[in-house]
Amino acid sequence: MTGLPMSTGEILLTFAGLTVITVVTRCFFFLSERELVLPAWVQRGLRYAPLAALAAVVVPEITMSAGRFVTEPWLDPRTYAAAAGSAWFFWRRGILGTIVVGMAVLLVLKLGFGLG
Repeated sequence: MTGLPMSTGEILLTFAGLTVITVVTRCFFFLSERELVLPAWVQRGLRYAPLAALAAVVVPEITMSAGRFVTEPWLDPRTYAAAAGSAWFFWRRGILGTIVVGMAVLLVLKLGFGLG
């Protein structure tokens, strides 16, 4: 990226602006004097937000490498790590175990067998 360097004043103004935006957006619900009640359909939809966010992060990480789709997933250790983590989750229903098993499989395949 090319351009002129920012002055100290511009940097401080940027930090101050970002701080104000962060505080206002995170404290929005605390600023009201009365309780804000979300409609039932919004509450139902928010139940799926963590799963959607997780899928949005994990799926591209497993299916893409260097901005392109993985053409040979059976040679990619992430495929096996994801499968092992998924199997653990469906067997034990534990998030921590899912992460540990997936990372263990990934490390063994990458460091132990040199895949990926």
